[in-house]
Amino acid sequence: MNTWSKIAEIQPLATTILTNSLEKGRISHAYLLQGERGTGKERIALVMAMSLFCENKQGIEPCNTCNNCKRILSGNHPDVHWIEPEGLSISKEQVRHLQKEFAFSGMESNQKVYVIKHADRMTVNAANSLLKFLEEPSKQTTAMMLTENSGSILPTIRSRCQVIDLKPLNPLQFQKQLISEGMKEQDALLMSALTNNLDDAFQLSEDEWFVEARTLVLQLIEMLTTRPENIYLYLHSKWLTHFKERKDHERGLDLLLLSLRDVLYYHIGNEGKMTVFKPNDTLLEKTSMRFSQNHLSKLLDLIIQAKRKLSQNVQPTLVMEQLVLQMKR
Repeated sequence: MNTWSKIAEIQPLATTILTNSLEKGRISHAYLLQGERGTGKERIALVMAMSLFCENKQGIEPCNTCNNCKRILSGNHPDVHWIEPEGLSISKEQVRHLQKEFAFSGMESNQKVYVIKHADRMTVNAANSLLKFLEEPSKQTTAMMLTENSGSILPTIRSRCQVIDLKPLNPLQFQKQLISEGMKEQDALLMSALTNNLDDAFQLSEDEWFVEARTLVLQLIEMLTTRPENIYLYLHSKWLTHFKERKDHERGLDLLLLSLRDVLYYHIGNEGKMTVFKPNDTLLEKTSMRFSQNHLSKLLDLIIQAKRKLSQNVQPTLVMEQLVLQMKR
């Protein structure tokens, strides 16, 4: 059920701001929702649209069952428009098309809503076109712009929006949510360290590629622990055949970072926080004997540096070659 009361459980402050606007009839012509992936941006935009169009709402809560609510949920309401990047960016043509749509009266009322996902990915021309649109707002037009990277939004656009910051999800709360939805506790610990999106967590936990990725990461650690002289060969014969795209390497480094953090937890007697290793794993014991806490800290720093290089568009194979050579020293 998509309701404000449900959203309030994870984003209480944002819910208070938006529901007060609805109750007082003082809805801003443009909102900028900024927060990490999984913090509820799309869901908030969806419930906001439903609250504006619902035929049977209780106060400000949408019913989720009327014709308007169902069409908004399915993405088929004629007066609710969703825009997202076509390829890597949102083009000027997409914004122009939106402007043409909004030049006409609403199909069923004068109320209109548009939602721009990944608003930070607008091209400069698209952003400038949108700016002109925002400068002449219609009283019954509401814009919802969603972003994980608010720093890339033009200051002139930000200044015309009510900015709402969404807080990061509490990992412990997310773990409980995953377990209540049927995920095993050990899997929930790992997934909550990798994502804060419920659907992503379940998809990842059931993904065969990810299961194999976890195995390869543990094999890399075993190689580093017992046969470091062969780690470069392992990288090319095993790792690079599985981790091919940049996003794959990022996921692999995340798992490697978590794995070595588990070893550090084992050192300090905090096994309850381990995510990748399972309790009583013989490799865990071997690795803890092989590497001191100080050495583990250095290895973790090397992995963080490698992640930074990937984000700076350095060629992934080169990043991994440098990393394993540094780690085996």
